[in-house]
Amino acid sequence: MTLFDLNGKTAVITGASRGIGEAIARRMAEHGANVVISSRKADACDKVTDDINATYAGRALTVPCNIGDKAQLQNLVDTSRQHFGKIDILVCNAAVNPYFGSSMDCPDDAFDKIMNSNVKSNHWLSNMVLPEMRTRKDGVIIVISSIGGLKGSAMLGTYSISKAADFQLVRNLAVEHGEYNIRANAIAPGLIQTYFAKALWDNPDILEQSTRTTPLRRIGQPDEIAGAAVFLASEAGAYTNGQQLVIDGGQTIT
Repeated sequence: MTLFDLNGKTAVITGASRGIGEAIARRMAEHGANVVISSRKADACDKVTDDINATYAGRALTVPCNIGDKAQLQNLVDTSRQHFGKIDILVCNAAVNPYFGSSMDCPDDAFDKIMNSNVKSNHWLSNMVLPEMRTRKDGVIIVISSIGGLKGSAMLGTYSISKAADFQLVRNLAVEHGEYNIRANAIAPGLIQTYFAKALWDNPDILEQSTRTTPLRRIGQPDEIAGAAVFLASEAGAYTNGQQLVIDGGQTIT
């Protein structure tokens, strides 16, 4: 077995129809994994699934899911398990941010939606896959957090709170389930060129301002996060547990 070999593994990836989730799915399939492509819209998922299957026949499956709905999350797990036989890797990538502004003015419904989608859904989904991982004494959980969880924010405060909570979630999972050879880690991207972050890079002036204090002086690409996910899911990351891996071009060191 090579360090980054994922042959025989099955990965469930939320928010996988585009951006970071799509990049992770493509790279995990490239390294041998079966991948479950999930997001709210089946047609968007099918585009990624069909493209992966065109290269790696039978390796990708679409299972639409709204992460805010517990029953749909359970269906995601059940359908994935029925199709591929097991779930070895869970990547909690999907997230929302319906509010931009001071936390003081954040409406209760927006606060609840952010916490439910960015934290509670990850908690639910992890607990749905953990029993089989504990029985098998093998499993990997990866949560895509953000460098927003490492610092305060005047305009993204509620979102940042949710991302900080994700760091604690993986620490708790690591402590509770590490004895069963289950590893839980978070990836904290900086500014990545995705649709989710479009407001911060679509305008050249805003992009220049956003990257001015980043030592690499540029925005990151989704594929530059995918490699870290493959590392954490494979034997290369076998002794990495309960950590937050920051991938931000150096932004947080300045």
